[in-house]
Amino acid sequence: MLDLRNKRITVMGLGVHGGGLGVTRFLLEQGAHVIVTDLRSAEVLQPSLAALAGLPVEFVLGEHRDQDFELVDMVIRNPGVPRESRYLQLARAAGVAIEMEMTLFFRLCPAPIIGITGTKGKTTTTTLTGAMLREVYPDTVVAGNLRVSALEQLPRITAQTPVVLELSSWQLEGLGEAGLSPEYACVTNLSPDHLDRYGSMADYGLAKQQIFLYQNPDDVVVLPKHDLIVNTWVSEAPGRVIWFDGNEGWPLGQLQGQHNALNIAAAAALAQAYGIPDAAIRTAIEHFAGVEHRMELVREINGVRFVNDTAATTPTAAAAALNSMSSPVILIAGGADKKLAWTPLVEAIQQSSQLKQLIILDGTGSPGLTAALGTEHERYQSFEQAIRAAFNLAEAGDTVLLSPGAASFGMFRNEFHRGEEFRRIVGLLAED
Repeated sequence: MLDLRNKRITVMGLGVHGGGLGVTRFLLEQGAHVIVTDLRSAEVLQPSLAALAGLPVEFVLGEHRDQDFELVDMVIRNPGVPRESRYLQLARAAGVAIEMEMTLFFRLCPAPIIGITGTKGKTTTTTLTGAMLREVYPDTVVAGNLRVSALEQLPRITAQTPVVLELSSWQLEGLGEAGLSPEYACVTNLSPDHLDRYGSMADYGLAKQQIFLYQNPDDVVVLPKHDLIVNTWVSEAPGRVIWFDGNEGWPLGQLQGQHNALNIAAAAALAQAYGIPDAAIRTAIEHFAGVEHRMELVREINGVRFVNDTAATTPTAAAAALNSMSSPVILIAGGADKKLAWTPLVEAIQQSSQLKQLIILDGTGSPGLTAALGTEHERYQSFEQAIRAAFNLAEAGDTVLLSPGAASFGMFRNEFHRGEEFRRIVGLLAED
């Protein structure tokens, strides 16, 4: 057990949607003196600060001070902080230990961990894997990159408690530096993403590989048979490799599309490796209603369905959503540039037999989309106007699909804010 009593610990990055809350509360409970530093102002961070009101935290906001990285016992970096940050370099030079919430959790968790990553599908696969395990182990913990603090779940985890974690590439960077991988690992797929942070697909892929590189020979990694890039990683896997391809015969339940068939197959392979009976796996699939912000049916108005797929932040993900549709679609796409080629979405748009109309949101990435399409499209600066325009174009039996294929910054705080606004505006349409 790490002894954190009376240690001076800097939490670097509180986050606008609570990324640093769980680790801050945990450190305080362990008796540490906690400094929280964030370049954003108190006004921007107000919701996160309110959640820590009354706790003995030293806040340094709107700046970072060298002393908070050189004259402390430990630095906890938020996953959003780049590895090459000057302040982390100061900490390394001073011999200060650098951890992340997830590395602390891995060191302290008494139970085997199932870790899931991938460019897309990891949230659905994580949540569904948790549902499958809960059919046998009702106390299963599901946390990680789901806005659920893993550390705050520790008090209820015993050696017999299954733990299922969604792990982002940024969280895996820290685990790799610490030489930590989960006993059960899964990579759902790999396609271009976060190239505004990673220098190349090779660097991005290497971050994802950390989920299995430090496994033991008795551990398990579940990999997609159809993914040619991930296939090349097999020789690097120390543990047992299990393949999935979406043709295993599992039902789709309430989900739809080939991408969800793959998510189900990945989750089922993990559950089987953990010892969950097939009957329990099928029951979990049949009762699984999906995950918010991912092909989420918001409501139906006058026969028009509104589907929130705001988590589709890459062209590949938006293409998968469009290809899964079996009814006429008015697609809302576009947003902030992630330095990704629009080719997968453009090909899906051009080949779709269901697409009736494309509505493009304004953003730094949207000119690239219109250029790739080779046609002129109005770009909506107002999200509400875009949704109303889509509704006006729709007829009974149609679907208005928000699947942007791009990041949300500029118009929204993050993709979840975009999805919440979609829900709110659709609610206004229902009241009109």
